[in-house]
Amino acid sequence: MTRLQTHALPEFDEDGFLINPAQWDDRTAEYIARMDGLHRLTREHWAVIHALRDHYIRYGAIQGKHSLQHVSHLKKGDIDRLFNHDFREACRIAGISNPGEEAKAYM
Repeated sequence: MTRLQTHALPEFDEDGFLINPAQWDDRTAEYIARMDGLHRLTREHWAVIHALRDHYIRYGAIQGKHSLQHVSHLKKGDIDRLFNHDFREACRIAGISNPGEEAKAYM
């Protein structure tokens, strides 16, 4: 008999950001993406997601979109295309916590 492993759903705040970013993993990213209507994360999506996440863990801040395009080897407009013209969506999928009202205004 095989035991099915379950993946506990993390908790989100009222804006859809993870309450505890330490709960993030690739399956959580896929879950958030599906909830946002992105049914398949491509290699380009994952490059952005992991670059955002790595920067957030290293510096405790969200990486700017233009810098992110550069380190992910993407062209101008690719991040918008990949994440439905919503940088906040990319940050949510990457498991970044809510950056606050001022930062969200620039996303």
